[in-house]
Amino acid sequence: MRSGFDPGRPHHWIAFALGAGLAPRAPGTFGTLAAVPLYLVMDALLPTWAYLGVTAACFAVGVWACGRTAADLGGEDPSAVVWDEVVGFLVTMTAAPPGWPWILAGFLLFRFLDIAKPWPVGWLDRQIGGGLGIMLDDLAAGAMAWVLLALAALRVG
Repeated sequence: MRSGFDPGRPHHWIAFALGAGLAPRAPGTFGTLAAVPLYLVMDALLPTWAYLGVTAACFAVGVWACGRTAADLGGEDPSAVVWDEVVGFLVTMTAAPPGWPWILAGFLLFRFLDIAKPWPVGWLDRQIGGGLGIMLDDLAAGAMAWVLLALAALRVG
């Protein structure tokens, strides 16, 4: 067992994003990277309404999985719990134009906002605990990144 990961607990698989959170350095970045293939599949196969529904379901499952895993590990928001980054990236990319430059831009915007934690991201991170708190600050960072990405897309063309 590494970093508290218990393969016998299904919520650990989710919270650790199938192991991405076990990266020895920058687990949040690896969690976001793990979201890219999921985004590509969802974007290719789902209409917007279904993409939003799956993303909302991922958020709800994340509240449960991340909350239980954090309790198992004895921390408020353990760095190895990265499902919140997966969902934050999916939110960022909700209406992104197609193409790798937009995926890279969304990735960088989301990571910057998740790390910098501008208001209200930092406020949510400090004020709300448990699984909801773990997920909510990344939802806010993803929403902010989505708005910035949408404005950039409008400006570009």
